[in-house]
Amino acid sequence: MSVYKSIMQGLDEAVKYQEGTIHARKTRISVKPVESFTSEDIKQIRNRLGLSQVIFASSLGVSKKTVEAWERGKNTPEGPSRRLLQLIRDNPDMIEQYMIKG
Repeated sequence: MSVYKSIMQGLDEAVKYQEGTIHARKTRISVKPVESFTSEDIKQIRNRLGLSQVIFASSLGVSKKTVEAWERGKNTPEGPSRRLLQLIRDNPDMIEQYMIKG
C-alpha cells in the first residue's frame, strides 16, 4: 500500500469513527511495574555480572560515583535507572551488547 493510500485509509477510518459508524480497536497492554532496588540488590546484580563499579556504571550510562552511592545506600536509583536494573537483573546477557571488549 502506498503512503498516500495508507494516509487516506486512516483519514477515512477517523471520519467514520467520528460519525459513529465504526468502533475503535482496543488493545489491552499490561506493563510490569518498575521495581525499587536496595543497595544490596544493586551489589548482587553487579557481582552476578562480574563487573567492576566502573564498567557497571558505564554500561548503565551513569557515573561510578552514582553506583557507589547506590551501593552504600546513600542514594537510590530513580526512573529509567530502576527499569534498566530490572531488565539487566532479569536478562543478564543483554548487558554484553553494550560492552566493548578489548
